[in-house]
Amino acid sequence: MFGILALALLMVVHEGGHFLAARMFGMRVLKFSIGFGPTFFKVSPKDGYYWFTSAAEKVKLRLWKHDAEKQGPTVYQVAIIPFLAYVQIAGMNPLEEVDPKDKGNFSNGSLWGRIVTIFSGPLANYVFASVFFFGATLYGGKAAEAVINNERQLLTYVDAVPGRPAQAAGVQPGDKIVEVAGAPVTTWNEMAEQISKRPGEPIKVVIERKIDDNHEERKTLDITPTNEDGKGKIGVAPHKLPVPIKEAAIFALTEPPKVVKSIGAGLSQLFRGNTDDLGGPLRMIKETEDAAKQGLAAYLWLLGVLSAYIGIFNLLPFPALDGGRLVFLAYEAVTRRKPNAMVEVYTNGFGILTLLGFALYITVFKDVPHMLSK
Repeated sequence: MFGILALALLMVVHEGGHFLAARMFGMRVLKFSIGFGPTFFKVSPKDGYYWFTSAAEKVKLRLWKHDAEKQGPTVYQVAIIPFLAYVQIAGMNPLEEVDPKDKGNFSNGSLWGRIVTIFSGPLANYVFASVFFFGATLYGGKAAEAVINNERQLLTYVDAVPGRPAQAAGVQPGDKIVEVAGAPVTTWNEMAEQISKRPGEPIKVVIERKIDDNHEERKTLDITPTNEDGKGKIGVAPHKLPVPIKEAAIFALTEPPKVVKSIGAGLSQLFRGNTDDLGGPLRMIKETEDAAKQGLAAYLWLLGVLSAYIGIFNLLPFPALDGGRLVFLAYEAVTRRKPNAMVEVYTNGFGILTLLGFALYITVFKDVPHMLSK
């Protein structure tokens, strides 16, 4: 439920960016839909009012006055299948017959207006990533970090995840892991590396626990990491400390660029044929559900990561993505003529089929085996 809700929310943010930009440039938005398939209910303008209509028009209620000039003809609907959202703008289909005098048509809009309209979807996701990161940081706090070798890195203060090996062994909130299997660790990456290479192998983990402001004690715990996709996991998360609003805001603004960097690294691995860490829609929903179980802060944090991912991914210059549409607009800007409509349609069709095929491949050969292994 929380996974589907997250996906729907992020798509609404994305399409909301397109919607607001289109309206700003005077384009006629015909429909804003949350979900696809048969309509569950809708709010539509008619005879000077907005009307609420349920599925099969079993319920119909008059709501408030509708100003056609200011509010346009947009129908707002919620559909049965909630995974996606979309905005229908008049003239978006290159094959659509267009009245040259129709100023509300996308294809008649200024080149700048069309570029901004397409770009605003990914931009909305990127901006809202910072909003989600801000909420997560303000509500849940921030993990302890330090600059080591000129790089900011997480320290090893941990919280135990309920029901996992670390909690069963006695790890408490705020404990600091200082040694794993005889190897001293200072950063989160060092700790994770030592645990990851010992799946199913009993290890000794030394923790440092604060007794009071002036005293600490060390304890050695026996923990057996679980085997998750061939990697050892003990079930710990970074321990968070409260942060002031200003620091949370600064942190929220600096976090999305890190996601962009990780996307670049991921694409590099993909082009090299490394698909071990690749996940699709099912895995994303599952991880979002898991984050929701950990609390609001973890849920908001993952929403921030996913929102940034969706924004940047959509800017890739691939057919059917917003980045692909921007390529066609760039062609128009350089040549001062619109692309061939059939070329644009077939190119985007190829992109849609390729993306659907890739998503199906990831779901069948990555997501399903990953979930069954759990």
